[in-house]
Parts: sequence; structure tokens; C-alpha cells
Amino acid sequence: MDNIKIGKPNREKRRRTNLVDKAEHENRKIACMNALLNRPWITKEHDPQLYYWIKEKQPELKQWFMDFAGYSLFVNAKLAKLDKAPVVAYPWMGFREFREPLDYALFTYALWFLESKLEQEQFLLTALVKEIREYMSEQGMEVDWKNYFHRLSMARALKKLKNMGVVQAVDGQESHWAQSDANTSDVLYECTSYSRYVLRNFPKALTEYTTMDELRETLDYGTEQEEQNRRRKHHLYRRYLLEPVVHDRFWRDDLLYFHGQRKNILTQIKSMFGWEGSRYREGIVFFESEPIAEAELFPTLSSISDIALLVCGVIRNEATTAYSSINVEQDGTIHLTKGEIERILIQLQSDYKKYWISDYSKMKSPELAAEVCDHLMEWGFGEWGEDGLFVLYAIAGRWTAKYGPIELEI
Repeated sequence: MDNIKIGKPNREKRRRTNLVDKAEHENRKIACMNALLNRPWITKEHDPQLYYWIKEKQPELKQWFMDFAGYSLFVNAKLAKLDKAPVVAYPWMGFREFREPLDYALFTYALWFLESKLEQEQFLLTALVKEIREYMSEQGMEVDWKNYFHRLSMARALKKLKNMGVVQAVDGQESHWAQSDANTSDVLYECTSYSRYVLRNFPKALTEYTTMDELRETLDYGTEQEEQNRRRKHHLYRRYLLEPVVHDRFWRDDLLYFHGQRKNILTQIKSMFGWEGSRYREGIVFFESEPIAEAELFPTLSSISDIALLVCGVIRNEATTAYSSINVEQDGTIHLTKGEIERILIQLQSDYKKYWISDYSKMKSPELAAEVCDHLMEWGFGEWGEDGLFVLYAIAGRWTAKYGPIELEI
């Protein structure tokens, strides 16, 4: 009979396997957190792997979002959705495809129309617009489908609903209906189950709200000190999660509370989202460690980001030059006239227009200055002051850009 030998357990291999499993667990958790934060929802139909990861980690994810942000995580047999809302609503948080307030109104009334529809039930565009017009009229609002611009608004609202997967076009295009003066075109749509999940849930009935500020709350907080501290904590995290830059000056009313939470904010967001946080004099700024992310990152792929960075670089260089006309305030801000910004852009356009797309290389300096300032405001780098000057925040000096023969990492 042959001798049978029992080998020693390979502890090193087991340890490596455990480390790999832990790293994979963390990577999946981070992927789930970022997807929930940046997407309207994750469906089992279109992203089954991510949906099942969320479902598997639901207790951990649900508890974190509720404890730190006051957000509710909802998971059912079809989708996973994080019910989120900003503390401060900025223009860039809206749908980029929409151009008029009417677009949002018709988007909402289309959802009202879909409430009475079953999944896979079909309906015609002409039926939808007829009911919407009648209902709006009862509410004291008028919409005229003979008006070309009203039809365009309706078309944009429907296109957004299609892109979100709320409805599917079976036959026809809403753009043809919008372009038809005689309204002879029609579109056949099919309703999906996702229409029930577009709008967020409110902790109270809408009739109980009296101001717009009240609508930002995701929970019905009590008046006790413990509940108010919970509200402060949720506001802190919600702003850092949804806004590109949150300055320390935003916390003047809650400065002591904010200072007590700073270290924990850096730790929690790093652990759950994988973002690297840096502490500057002007505030905490978070950076994505990977160039490919769920959220849109700065600098964007648009040429306007390149131009904005060039402008900030020139301002920073001029501000550190002796006898410069640009003064840096004690808090690091710089106040600029529109003329100073245009002067910088005229020089940059002369030096670098070969690198710019045609629209910007040929654009007049006042229009280009307006676009650059809008872009900087959108990313939290500045704002127009009441005195008509553009206030550039210190955070804008943390980036620089140069053109060269090869693409450089910033």
C-alpha cells in the first residue's frame, strides 16, 4: 500500500485569494455607489451585472445613503434607484436637452398622462397632446399645438422620455410631428414600467409645502437638536456628493459642525466612492482617481474647458507678477472686469486659435468671455458679483493647461 502524505495548507495562497476577494468587493461597491449617484436608475434589463451587484450589497448601500445623505435606496424586480435631491439647485443640474421652462412642464404632464397607462400599453401622440392640453387648460395654463415652439417643447420632452426608457416609439418620430404645420404626422408609443419611478418621493404631501426651500428636504426632520444635527450632516454630504466644488464659506452658519466633520467626510467618501479628497484653504475638493467615471469630470472634453483653463493660467501668472493690475484678495479671490477677461481672450485667441474649434476661433471676444464665465460658474470656479465684476475663486488656480506637440496629462 502506497504511503499517503498530506501536504501543508497553502496559507500564502489563501491569503492572496482573500485579498483579491476583498479588493473585488470594494471595487464592486464603489461601482454601485457611483452608478446610483449619477444615473436615474439601474435596470436589470439593460445592466444586469450592476443591478445584481446592487441587489447583493443592498443592505450596506441602503444604510450608508440613509445615514450620511438622507437618501432612500429602492430596489425591486426591475430596477435599483437612489431617490436623491440637491441641497442647492443649480441651472446645470437640469436636463441639458431642454431649452425652455415649457419643456419641463410638458415632461411632467406627460408623466401625468402615463400614470393611467399599463406596461406595454400603446398610445398615440395625438391622444397624449389632446389630454395634456385639456388638463392644462383646466389648471389655467394654455398650450397651443399650432404654435411651432410649443410643438418643439413637446418633442424635446418626449425625446427625453424615450432616452430614459420611459416610453418607446413603435412607429414614427416626434420630430416629424413638430415640423408638420398641419399636424398630419402621428407617433405610436408604448409605455414601459419605468414611468412610475421618474419623480422622487417626498416625505410629506406636496400640499403641505409652502416654500421652494422646503422641497429640498428628503426627510421630515424633527425640531430636536439631534434631528437638526442629522439634517446638517445630510446637507454636508449631499453637497459634496452632487456639487463639483463646495467652498468653506458655504458653512458659515454651521462652521463648528463642519470642522468637526471634515476628517470623516474625507474618509467616508474615499471609502464608499473612491474619490481622493484634498484640503485647500478655500475648501475640500474631491478628484476622481480614474479618467473614466460615471460623472462628468473637469476639465470636460469640450474645447471651452481648455480655453477656461488657459484664461485661469494667464490670470494666475499675472497676479503673481510685480506691478500687476490684478489684485488677489485675502481669501484668494480675484475680481475681474469683463474687459480684462476679453483682453486675455483676445491674446489667447491670437496665440492658440489653431488649436480651437472653428466656433471659438472665430467668436467675438464678448461672446467668448460670456461662454468662459458661464463654464467657470457651472463648475463652481466663479460668479458674477453685484458690482458687475467677475469673482474668480481661489480654486480656479489649482489647474493649469498648456498646448504642446503631444497631449499632456494635467
